[in-house]
Amino acid sequence: MIAHEIGCIHPRAIPKIVEAMDQCHGTSLENHIQKYILEPLRSLGHPKPLIIIMDAMDEWPDHPTFTKALAFLNLESSVVKFILTDRLNPCASRLPGIDSVSIYTYALGPISNEVIKAYFEKYLGMVPWVDGRKASSLDVEKLTELSGGLPVWASTVIAVLSHSFSKSPPHEILEEIVGSRRHVGGSDRLGDLYCNALKRLFPSPDAQKYFRWLMGATSVLQEPLSVVDFSTLTGIPPHLVNEIQFALSALQTRSPPHSSGKMIHPAITLFHLSFLEYIRAPTTDTSFAISTFNSHSAIGLTCLKQLTILLRSSLPNNYPLCPLQHYAVKYWLHHVFNGTPRLNNEWLQTEHCSMLQMIPNTHGQWATLLLKGLLAGEVDSTVKDAPGEDGMALTLRKVARRLGKTGGDHWGFEVACLEVAVRIEGGDAEGWSRLGRCYDARGDRTGNIQMHEEAVVVFRHALHLRPDPHPSRGETLDNIATALWSCYRQNGDNDILDESISFSRMAVTLSPTAHPDRDRYLTNLANALTEFYYRNGRLEALNEIISLEREALELCPVPNPDHSKSLNNLANSLQSLYEHNGDIDALNEAVSLHRDALALHPAPHPDRSLSLNNLANALQSLYDCNWDIGGLNEAISLHHEALTLRPAPHPARSLSLNNLASALDDLHGCNGDIRALNEAISLHREALGLCPAPHPNRSRSLNNLARCLHALYQHNKDIGTLNECIALGREGLALRPAPHPLRHTTLNILAEAYLSQFEQDGAVEVLDEAISLRWELLALFPPEHRYRAYYVKSLVEILEKRPEVTGDDRYCGEIEDLKAELAA
Repeated sequence: MIAHEIGCIHPRAIPKIVEAMDQCHGTSLENHIQKYILEPLRSLGHPKPLIIIMDAMDEWPDHPTFTKALAFLNLESSVVKFILTDRLNPCASRLPGIDSVSIYTYALGPISNEVIKAYFEKYLGMVPWVDGRKASSLDVEKLTELSGGLPVWASTVIAVLSHSFSKSPPHEILEEIVGSRRHVGGSDRLGDLYCNALKRLFPSPDAQKYFRWLMGATSVLQEPLSVVDFSTLTGIPPHLVNEIQFALSALQTRSPPHSSGKMIHPAITLFHLSFLEYIRAPTTDTSFAISTFNSHSAIGLTCLKQLTILLRSSLPNNYPLCPLQHYAVKYWLHHVFNGTPRLNNEWLQTEHCSMLQMIPNTHGQWATLLLKGLLAGEVDSTVKDAPGEDGMALTLRKVARRLGKTGGDHWGFEVACLEVAVRIEGGDAEGWSRLGRCYDARGDRTGNIQMHEEAVVVFRHALHLRPDPHPSRGETLDNIATALWSCYRQNGDNDILDESISFSRMAVTLSPTAHPDRDRYLTNLANALTEFYYRNGRLEALNEIISLEREALELCPVPNPDHSKSLNNLANSLQSLYEHNGDIDALNEAVSLHRDALALHPAPHPDRSLSLNNLANALQSLYDCNWDIGGLNEAISLHHEALTLRPAPHPARSLSLNNLASALDDLHGCNGDIRALNEAISLHREALGLCPAPHPNRSRSLNNLARCLHALYQHNKDIGTLNECIALGREGLALRPAPHPLRHTTLNILAEAYLSQFEQDGAVEVLDEAISLRWELLALFPPEHRYRAYYVKSLVEILEKRPEVTGDDRYCGEIEDLKAELAA
C-alpha cells in the first residue's frame, strides 16, 4: 500500500517498485521495506527526506512487527522518515526490539480551540438548516468547548446535523447537543454524542434491536458480502439491512470503495474505532451494546449449515463456489472459535457441536477447498478425509500444520483450526500444547503481550492433562515458564518473573540428566535467574546461574549446534561474577570460553563478529586487572576485525565503533599514544553520527566521546576541546535521568571536566558544580560497594580545594567523616 502511494505521487519511482515485485516474494519484512520503499525513494534523488504518515497504527494488528522493522531505516533519515500516530507509546510498551529503533515520541495533544472553531464555522454553514434557524456564534463557542479538541467529535456533530435521518430539524438536534453537558456531564463527551445520535437514529425498541443485530454482525464480518448473502448469513431481511445501513451512514467516518456496489462491509472499514469501542463497551446503554461473542456464534452456525449443505452435495474440488459458500468455507472456524466456549464440557452443550457432528465424513474436501483458496499456487493442497468421530479434529490439526509452514502469514486460520480442535477433543494434551506454542510464537513475532498471556492459559490446560509422572509434564512446565518470561519482558512484573523461575525449576527437577531437553530447561532457568540477578544483585543467584550454565554446556558438546551459545552464556556470567567481586579466575575462564566460541565461528560465519566482540571485551576487562599490553593489543585487533564485518548500515556498527574506540582509549592511557587517542575520538564521532537524537544509544556515544575529549584536553589544554566535552557531558546526563543504571559514568566524566575548567579559570561556581556532581555520584555507591572507596577519595580531594579558594570551612565536617570512612 505504501509503495502504491509512492508510485502514484512519484511516477519516477515506479520502475524500482516493479523490480521489488519480482524480487521480494517470500522474503523478510526488512527486505520488503528496502525494495518497496527505500530504493524507490533513493531513485528520486530528492535533497530532503520524504515523510510518510501512517495514522491509527494501533488499529493494525501487525503494527508492532512493522514498527520493529523500521530499525532497518535508522541510518536512512536523509531519504525517508515516518510519522506514526498511535494511542500506545511504543517505547513504554516494552516491545521486544523497540530499543533498536531510532524513535522519538510526542504526546499528541488535543486540537487547538482555534482550529476546532474554524472547522465548525466552515461546516456548520453547509448544514441544511430549516426555517432560517442556524447555529449562532455562541453555539460555535459551546461546541468548540464540548469537543475537548477531538476532531472525530466535531466531525460526528456535523454528520449528525447534516444527515436526513431524523424527524427533528437540525436546530433541535443542535440544541440537544449543546445542552448535553447539563444532562450527562462531561466525562465521556464522545460516548454521549454517540448515544444521543443513536437514540435519534433508532428511537424504538424494535429499531434498536435491529441495530444491535446488524452492527453485531458487521463488527465480526471478515469480508464484504452482497445484501442478499449478508441477509442469508445473519437472518436480517434485506429491506431492514438497507434501512439500517442508510441510517448508520450518518456515523461513518470512511466511505466504502466506489467499485464495491451495494455491498455490506466489515464495520472496521467504515466506522471510527471509538464508535466500535463504544458499542462493545460493557458500560454502554444496553439499547445499543453489542456482544461480539453472540454475533460470532450466530454467524458461525449459519456457516456450518452452509458447509453441511456444500459437503453433502459431493461437488468436485474445482467446482466454483458462490460468495456465501466461499465465506462459509473460509471463515466458519473463525466464527465458531470466537463464538463458543473453549472447555469441552461446555462445548458439548452448544448447537455448533451438534452441527459439526452432522457434517459428513468429507472433512478433507473442506480442507482442500480452504487450502486451495489460501495457498494459491501450491502444487498440492489436497487433504485426505479422516474417518471416525475424531476425523474433524484430525483434519483441523493437519490443516494447522500445513498453514504453520507459511511463516505466520495465515496465523489467524492456523490458531482457529487448533482452537476448534481442542473443543472437539478437550482431553488432547498435545493439541493444547500446539495451540499454546502457536500463541507464544505469535507473541514473539508481533510483541503482543496478550498472545503470551493466552499461551500461559492454554499451557496450563495442557499441564492439567499431564499430571506427574507424565513424561511430557516437564516440557509443559518449561512452556509455561517461557511464556511467563515473555510476559515479564514486556510488562516488567516481578511476580511474573518469580513465577517463571518457579515453573522452570520444576521443569529442571522433572528432567533427569539423560533427558534430551534438559540443556534447554537449564538454559531457560539460567536466563530467568540472570534477569533476577540484574534486578537485585544477589551473589547466590549468580552462582546458581553459573552452575546451571556449566551443566548445560556439558550437555551440549561439540558438534551440538547449541554449544557456542552455551559457551557464550557461561562466559558472560563469569564476567558478571568478576564485575561483582573481582574474581580474576572467573575472568580468565571467561576469556578461555570466548576463545573456544570464536574458534567455532571461522569466517564467514554470521556470528563471528559477535564472538570477536565478546572476546575483545573480556580481554579489555583482563587488561584492567593485569595491565598486560599484549592482551590489550589483541583486543584492539579483534575489535578491528569485528568492525570490518559490520559495515554501514549494519545495526551493530555503532557498538563496534564504540568498543574499538574504548580499547584505543585504554591504549592511550597505558602508553600516552596520542595517535590512538585521536583515532578513538574519530571513531566515537562516527558512532555518535550513527545515533542521532532520539536514538537509544546516543547517551553512550555522548559519554564515550566526552571522556576521550577530556583526555585530549589534558594534552593540548585547548579550551574549545574542554567546552565540547562539557557540552556533550551535559547532553548525555540529560539522557540518563535517575535512576538510569549508567548515570554514574556520565556524572564522573562531567565532574572531571568541570574540575578541569575550574583549574583553568578558578570560578567557584564551576567548582561547586563539580562538588554537586561528586556528591550525587557517591550516593549511587553504597558502603559495601567495591568502588565506593575510590569515589570517597575523589570527593575528599575536590572538597579540600574549596577552602583554598574561598577560605570558608563549609565542608569541614563532611571531609572528616569521609576520611574516617576511608580509614575504617
